[in-house]
Amino acid sequence: MAIDTVLWSRLLTGLTLTFHVIFATIGVGLPLMIAIAHLVGLRKKDKHYLLMAKRWTRGFIISVAVGVVTGTAIAVQLAIVWPNFMQLAGNVIALPLFMEVFAFFFEAIFLGIYLYTWDRFRNPYIHWLLTVPVVLGAAMSAFFITSVNGFMNQPEGFVLEAGAFTAVNPIQAMLNTATPSKVFHVLSSAYLTGASLLAGIAAFSILRKGASEYSKKALKLMMGAVLLFGILTAIAGDVSAKFLAAHQPEKLAAAEWHFETESGADLILLGWLNAEREIVGALHIPKALSFLAFGDFNAEVTGLNEFPPDEHPPLLVHYLFDLMAGIGFTLVALSLLYFLFVLWKKRNEYNRWLMRAIVCSAPLAFLGVEMGWFYAELGRQPWMIRGYMRVEEAATTSPSVRVLFFLFLLLYIVLGTLCVFVLRRMFLHNPAEAELEEAAKIEEQSRKEGEPR
Repeated sequence: MAIDTVLWSRLLTGLTLTFHVIFATIGVGLPLMIAIAHLVGLRKKDKHYLLMAKRWTRGFIISVAVGVVTGTAIAVQLAIVWPNFMQLAGNVIALPLFMEVFAFFFEAIFLGIYLYTWDRFRNPYIHWLLTVPVVLGAAMSAFFITSVNGFMNQPEGFVLEAGAFTAVNPIQAMLNTATPSKVFHVLSSAYLTGASLLAGIAAFSILRKGASEYSKKALKLMMGAVLLFGILTAIAGDVSAKFLAAHQPEKLAAAEWHFETESGADLILLGWLNAEREIVGALHIPKALSFLAFGDFNAEVTGLNEFPPDEHPPLLVHYLFDLMAGIGFTLVALSLLYFLFVLWKKRNEYNRWLMRAIVCSAPLAFLGVEMGWFYAELGRQPWMIRGYMRVEEAATTSPSVRVLFFLFLLLYIVLGTLCVFVLRRMFLHNPAEAELEEAAKIEEQSRKEGEPR
């Protein structure tokens, strides 16, 4: 029986991206949270916030190590699983791919210096300044790799001659029309997810061991970040929707099951399609899609039927879009509820139900990121490079891709297991309170040894 190499190529790349995006999101989101905690600790002269920065950095190092492996896997797969894509577009996207590697090394160098120079500077703010290039390096890494994805959605910066991309302008290709909205959305959602992860860990600690000062401060700081970056992510989503309406109307139409071109188009939430492609059980918000797409309640929105059937994205992207947006608004609502409880003195902001909800918000945030990327990639179908190369034209014809799928699946199972094991060993039996007590003992011992006899 013949092997569908296109299907297996899709499965392999989907598997790798699904696993990698977890660590890529942590890699972008956590450095900023570390920098915030460190700065607050210095400003307030509070050892709890400084310990947060230390402990979060240790865990971050593990995620970086796994992210390096999965990122390398993606680079390898581009060459061996999508060879025709690289042959056509390799000279166009080479610059951002190279710059992404540079950004990673830039981040890694300063991360190592930051990790091993605690208490080595007379002025502690100099040590904090080392977090700035780490944060910038992580953001630059996200920028460059996202610009590659932007190029695949909005290819620019070349001339197509005899089936090849010539007269390449790599800067224009990298700074394509899709890049600004995509980078804004990727960065804001990564910071939102990083804050949700750390808030969830603090809430979990409160549930298991009670509300210690360390956990309470970590929770409040990170819930503030969730609120801020949740609002920014909502704004980024609005910017992305307006970009899609202007440049990829078929993707927006598929996500909203908007089949006929009309003015004052409704926004469709939830529901399902019957055999006749009629929408059943959905919530219709009058004229909201027109406003989301163009900022005008009476604007005309292009319907999916305006495009050839063989260029329609799969309609299941509607569910991905709804889930992604629903999770984002849930995180914002949860952070608002938390601060309402903080301000409302008669309510206990550390009650078990709220803590459980915040714990659940951490995996929900990662699910939202995954759904966002699935929507981005499936919504571009059937194109590998929109308008120029279809997925089946880009994929390898080698039947070995099926073997590669299972080899990489085994690799990711091993990596995931090792990551969880190491993080448990690092933190489960080394609570923050014990570390604070040990630091206090060492400080007291040093003080006594320094006293004159």
